Amino acid sequence: MPNDPDWWRSAVFYQVYPRSFQDSDGDGRGDLQGIIDRLDYLNDGSERSLGIDAIWICPMFPSPQKDFGYDVSDYCDVDPEYGTLATMDRLIAEAHRRGIRVLLDFVPNHSSDQHRWFVESRSARENPRRDWYYWRDPAPGGGPPNNWLSVFGGGGWEWDTATGQYYLHSFLKEQPDLNWRNAEVVQAMHDVLRFWLRRGIDGFRIDVMGMVLKHREMPDNPPNPHWREGDPEWRSQLWENNRNYPDVFEAVRGLRRVMDEFPGTILVGEVFGTAEMVAAYYGGAALDGLHMAFNFQFINEDDTIRGATPWTAEAIARIVGNCEASLPAGAQPCFAFANHDQPRFITRHDRDGHGRERARAAPFLLLGMRNSPFLYYGEEIGMANVAIPEEQLVDPARFRHRNRDPARTPMQWGGSPGRGFSTGAPWLPFGPAAVNVAGEDGDAGSILSLYRRLVWLRRHRPSLHSGALSDLAVSDGVVSLVRRAAGDAPIRVVINTADAEREVAIASSGMLIASSWKAAPGTEIGRALVIPAFGAAWVALAE
Repeated sequence: MPNDPDWWRSAVFYQVYPRSFQDSDGDGRGDLQGIIDRLDYLNDGSERSLGIDAIWICPMFPSPQKDFGYDVSDYCDVDPEYGTLATMDRLIAEAHRRGIRVLLDFVPNHSSDQHRWFVESRSARENPRRDWYYWRDPAPGGGPPNNWLSVFGGGGWEWDTATGQYYLHSFLKEQPDLNWRNAEVVQAMHDVLRFWLRRGIDGFRIDVMGMVLKHREMPDNPPNPHWREGDPEWRSQLWENNRNYPDVFEAVRGLRRVMDEFPGTILVGEVFGTAEMVAAYYGGAALDGLHMAFNFQFINEDDTIRGATPWTAEAIARIVGNCEASLPAGAQPCFAFANHDQPRFITRHDRDGHGRERARAAPFLLLGMRNSPFLYYGEEIGMANVAIPEEQLVDPARFRHRNRDPARTPMQWGGSPGRGFSTGAPWLPFGPAAVNVAGEDGDAGSILSLYRRLVWLRRHRPSLHSGALSDLAVSDGVVSLVRRAAGDAPIRVVINTADAEREVAIASSGMLIASSWKAAPGTEIGRALVIPAFGAAWVALAE
């Protein structure tokens, strides 16, 4: 692998949900060998591949699978369902051989209740690991210590009859929260990072980074004035005392110090909040916090209010502008349009039947903004949410939170009954057979071919992968911006969110290098570009 400590600034990342990516042994569930088998699809060095620079693998650690791996029972091993440590070592080596870096999912806020740490902690009040988790007596009048809720619905405290106290769980009761105010917990979790970094891992995506440290006194959370009947229960309060609490930034800096022991490795945090809150996780002017923090505002611009972010020029410009204005100098933005916890992009934007057209425009923005973009598996072939019969649903959060299964269905490599994913019955149903890699592979007009062109164009054009952003503008449903880097032509990114054709002033002549419709790359552009409804384009400017 090239020894470039700033590799991540120009990289395109790809999220692999291992249970759904590729099954190598016919049990209907994806595994690590399956990921190895598909690495050439991600990047074989040629433009026939997707051109991915790095993958983020969702949890593959030993787990009772109550929350499909986010309930970790051993942070330093591989679940037999996915393979072995030897398989993981081979995956790292094979990925590196292709120039692909590997990030693992780090889950620091909570463990499984089957983890030996928690088994010891709940065995007795006097156990040395009792304080590794949050144990509290009942409130003075009885009942839970405070009003904190679980993200998955219901209260955030579980009564333990054997020891006569409650323990905190911000998610399932089988996912007790670790106490990051205990120095032994901090040391143990830092050592988890070192274990994997010594095996060659290139970094970590950190699960719910903002929840790791809570208010020391654990007071009640205030009500959310925007909540209304029908919203998820967890949104009924503002999580002021158990999410983004200021003490969390010292924990972030501690994690960064560990990463600095291994030059060229990175931390990417799952963070929720305003653009200013996301920016705070970078560590201010010193940039001694996370290397990057996800900005999820293209999915939910305000997660205290129900509703997905609309695909409008105004919303796009507002999100991009706020991000650029909030980040400290030298910080790298990080956007994603979908992930394993959210409905797929097409589904979120298909209320009027134009989701697929918007999905062809989406990569022009995601890969054209100043950021290190994360693609969610299957987005590049146009996968949408799958309608799943009630009896086949498995998501533990589906009852009170939201059902995430429809966005986690197996990757569709072909149109056969097993979709090229497995020879066995899949753990979740497949989507329509017509949406698959093999069927789109040779079609120059497919969304897969479009993604490949854009990823490789971005790789070859310094203005796109490392240029500054300027000239952000909105007019009549069209949003545009310009990327500039020394030694390369400026690139204008144009997105038409309107349902009608628009003529866009370019302000100088240029050349069309990519479009979401059938315009030929290399077409000379005058001072205006006619762009169809829901279309998008990249134009190399002559200036």
